[in-house]
Amino acid sequence: MSYKAEYIWIDGTEPTAKLRSKTKIVKDGAPLPNWGFDGSSTNQAGGHASDRVLKPVFTCPDPIRGGDNVLVLCEVLNPDLSPHASNTRALLTEVAERFADQESWFGIEQEYTFFKDGRPLGFPIGGFPAPQGGYYCGVGADEVFGRDVVEKHLDLCLAAGLEISGINAEVMPGQWEFQIGPLGPVEVSDHMWIARWLLYRVAEDFDTAATLDPKPVKGDWNGAGAHTNFSTKAMREAYEPIITACEALAENAMEHVRHYGHGIEDRLTGHHETAPWDKFSYGVSDRAASVRIPWQVELERKGYIEDRRPNANVDPYVVTRLIVDSCCTALEKAGQV
Repeated sequence: MSYKAEYIWIDGTEPTAKLRSKTKIVKDGAPLPNWGFDGSSTNQAGGHASDRVLKPVFTCPDPIRGGDNVLVLCEVLNPDLSPHASNTRALLTEVAERFADQESWFGIEQEYTFFKDGRPLGFPIGGFPAPQGGYYCGVGADEVFGRDVVEKHLDLCLAAGLEISGINAEVMPGQWEFQIGPLGPVEVSDHMWIARWLLYRVAEDFDTAATLDPKPVKGDWNGAGAHTNFSTKAMREAYEPIITACEALAENAMEHVRHYGHGIEDRLTGHHETAPWDKFSYGVSDRAASVRIPWQVELERKGYIEDRRPNANVDPYVVTRLIVDSCCTALEKAGQV
């Protein structure tokens, strides 16, 4: 007997990478092999030497095909088996291993927007819906659009064994969010990429497109982010390391923003629950700050922080690497590990 393995990878499209996938038939009992693909069709090679390699790194049940079929997340390698330039997972793995003793945890809040016929779900032809206000966590056909797709996506993520922790309708019509975590930096990123693939795939069945555009509608509408919650073992036990982590993010603010997703200036304007992209701040319960310290964290004097700057289209391998590198280096120097 044989089963279907859907090989999934991140391509080399700039400024924002896309997901690609293809199906391999694998005989029962056989290991998942490396596999090749045409990198000249994914912005990962020239036509004169286009072979690139898919290396399986994370496998889970395929909740769409069912049975023994699997989804296989892959790293992209060069023919000599070195990491391809687009392989951001390999860079994260090095940093995660270096600071593994600090036990970093992440929870990422993935916002996205459904589009159909060239406009967000819930937007009338040639016009705009009522202003923001009743859509966030709303209920009712006049407030919420796309729930059938969202519920199906949630079920698929659970069936795949992903660490999905919740969903909610967001501030703009047709805009939603799901959360992945808490998990380590590599694990949360792997699960996020598979959850994104499942979102795009299930939306196909509803003739709807899901986009991670950080500012899908110009004007007085919220953008779409990937708020990233972070802690280390020391932060989960005391408050001082939390402040150290915030100060580390302040020191490296512009380096992070440059890699937090294309179009970040359109979203981080200082309005719509954002801080300006070029001004760093942190504060308790402050959703207009770059980094929020939740109220219960200050009350309990331990916990986590929320980096509110990453765009919805951020590469999770990149955002987790930058946060671990900046914060864990600072905590190590301060002796707070």
